[in-house]
Formats: sequence, C-alpha cells, structure tokens
Amino acid sequence: MGLGIAAGQTAPSKMPRGADRPKPPAPVERKAKVTRLFKSPDGFPNALDSAPEGIWVGDQVTDRASLVDLNGKVLHTVQTESHNTSGMGVGGGYIWMAANGKPEATRPVKIDRANYEVVQSDMQGRTVSRHEVPLGGGGIHDVKFVDGKLWIMSTRLNGIIQTDPKTFEPLYMMPVTRNRPHGLAADNGAMWCVFGDDDEPSICKLDVKTGRTIEILQLSKNDPDPHGLCMHGGVLYYCDAGLHPGWVDGTSKWSGWVCRVDFV
Repeated sequence: MGLGIAAGQTAPSKMPRGADRPKPPAPVERKAKVTRLFKSPDGFPNALDSAPEGIWVGDQVTDRASLVDLNGKVLHTVQTESHNTSGMGVGGGYIWMAANGKPEATRPVKIDRANYEVVQSDMQGRTVSRHEVPLGGGGIHDVKFVDGKLWIMSTRLNGIIQTDPKTFEPLYMMPVTRNRPHGLAADNGAMWCVFGDDDEPSICKLDVKTGRTIEILQLSKNDPDPHGLCMHGGVLYYCDAGLHPGWVDGTSKWSGWVCRVDFV
C-alpha cells in the first residue's frame, strides 16, 4: 500500500516550476557623461562601427560610409547602394549596411528600392549582394560583424538576430524589452544596445546568452539623441542622426554629432 496523507494533514503545495532557482542579479545602473567630439561628414549619422584607424560613420541621407579619426578627419569615403541607412557593420572584408526603404524626396535617389535589406559591399562600396532580413524581414536598426557572425537588430521582432553571413540563415535570436532599440556594440561576449526612448534614453549591456540586462547606462534627455553605436578601444561612441520618429527633422539640438560616452 502506498503512503497517503495522514488525517488532518494537507498535501504540500507545489512550487511553480523554476521557483527554487536563484533570481538573476539586478542590472547595475550608472549615469553617463556624454562628450560631443565632432560633426559627422554628411550631417545625418545613423550608423557607427570601429576600425583600427578610427570610426566608420554611415549616413542616413547620403548612404555614404566614411572612415574618420577621433577628431573627425575623413580618412576614406565610399558611396554605397544602401537606402535610408540605419546601421552598419564592417568585417569579413565587407561593409554591411542596414537599408530601410526607398529614399525620400530630401534624399539623393540612387536606387529605386523600398524593401528592408542588408546591403553587402566591398571596401570600395561596390555591391556584392543584397540579403533579406531573416525570420520574415522588417526594419533594421543596426548590423554588427562579430567573430565571423552578423548580428541584426530587427525592429519588427524586437530582437537581435545572429546570422551566418554566408547563407543568412538565422542561428539565434536574443529578445530585447526596452523601447526603440537601435545601435549595437559588441563587448567581450556581451552586447551593448541603444534604447532611444523619448523620456529615458539609455545604453544597456545585454547578456547574449540570455538577453538579460546586465548594466544600464542612463542618458539625459539633454544629451544628443542616440542612434548608431560602436565600441572603439574599450570606449563607447554614439551618434545623433537628427532624424527621430515623431520629431520634425533636424530638431534635435545636437543633430549630426558623434559623441564619446564615459561612465560616471
């Protein structure tokens, strides 16, 4: 005969699955000191990436990619066939541009395409291939080439997709939970992501294995509006595109600036 519940006793309540697991630590919250460094070459920077010589700046209006030093001096410029650029990555011998639709009337019309795609160019700007966004497409707010893989910030999925850059097969997706995710920067197995919330803009460090927020770097509403992001020499840099959803173009006080971010 099996063991039963003695008279007057009640069965122990079941704990929710996983309730006995330790809770992850709360994110470390820090304030940022933002220093404006220089105006971008074309005035509407919406993408950054790091290079040994300095920083690549991708422009949303001209769709040019310019390599500049940390004083803003232009070292090299390529014209790409991206359109409405909202992110970029440099790696594997290529420039990867996040293209978000047909150019508007105020933009130079170089190509009549309205779809979302990643434009893969050689280092002279010649298009090598065009890639649809994995898992059903949608807007792109950055791409970064990290350790042989391409990470894509998908706005429709609200997640960061790791892809094989040769086949564009999705390998993994990390969800994000804050408002208006944008630029990305890899940091030793973690990923920094801009969240351009109108009221509480921030740059958050995410655990790429779980998507958990490790650290929150809080920006001020008076700082330049964050868009593109990169890490160069262990330091974060971001740019203010001057083009923000719901705002009149160019109304950001610091439109066009590239900035350094220090921890307070």
